[in-house]
Amino acid sequence: MGTPTVPRMMFAELIGSYILCFFGPGSVAVAVLTGSHQGLWQVASVWGFGVAMAIYATGAISGAHLNPAVTVSMALFRGKDFPARRIGPYIAAQMVGGVLAAATLYMLFNPTCRQFEAKQNPPIVRGEPGSQLSAMWFGEYFPNPAAYGTDETAFGQVTPGMAFVAEGIGTALLVFFIFALTDRRNGLSPGRFRLEPFFIGFTVAIIISIIAPLTQAGLNPMRDFAPRIVAYFAGWGSIAIPGPRGIDIWVYIIAPLIGGPIGAAVHQALRGGLPAAEEEVEVAA
Repeated sequence: MGTPTVPRMMFAELIGSYILCFFGPGSVAVAVLTGSHQGLWQVASVWGFGVAMAIYATGAISGAHLNPAVTVSMALFRGKDFPARRIGPYIAAQMVGGVLAAATLYMLFNPTCRQFEAKQNPPIVRGEPGSQLSAMWFGEYFPNPAAYGTDETAFGQVTPGMAFVAEGIGTALLVFFIFALTDRRNGLSPGRFRLEPFFIGFTVAIIISIIAPLTQAGLNPMRDFAPRIVAYFAGWGSIAIPGPRGIDIWVYIIAPLIGGPIGAAVHQALRGGLPAAEEEVEVAA
């Protein structure tokens, strides 16, 4: 079959990102607008399984980055496998997939969202302060509107600095585990059973379970920005971009792009102590 061409890799990233942004934000939409998911773990589980299936479906073609923070980290620390010249094409494909998924969700759930907005007391007006409660199934907000509310008291509990640190730590942990799980020299990696996608998805789920009450756990600039574009044109305007505090979008872009490489760097610092691939086979035998 040979090495996939860059256009095929881009198409795989587009499809994988579509799957990720359909099941992830889709689970948030179902939870917020209909109450069908009960509790954070149900949402996190759908997220995790969605990520796993996206990787299983596209990983053999593109590596299934599906996240600019992962793409940048791979170029920085695994340049032999992923040259830096692919960063732009990968991120562009990821963004297209994310926008298409968000547009699909909007088509499916906009009538339900309108009903949800009308039932609030007072009713939610898109684009007005507080409307992040009905926009949170697109991009993320801090604090989580469903957990803390949308008033000044809520804003005081999760400051921009706290949100930045939370997103940075969450993304660092995610990329650290991705690197550990996919390291050929890691004798405890589940790779021999082809279970890396499952465990990466499970990693996403457990991080969401801790970070989501604070920031909704974006961990992925594409996952946040691509749906925000749809929300912006769907009536949420400045509540979507740049966000109710005016800097929200930058927290979800910059913090993961810093945190991801930090997580990769920590893994690389540990990597020197791992056995060589040949030694792994001997030990396993």
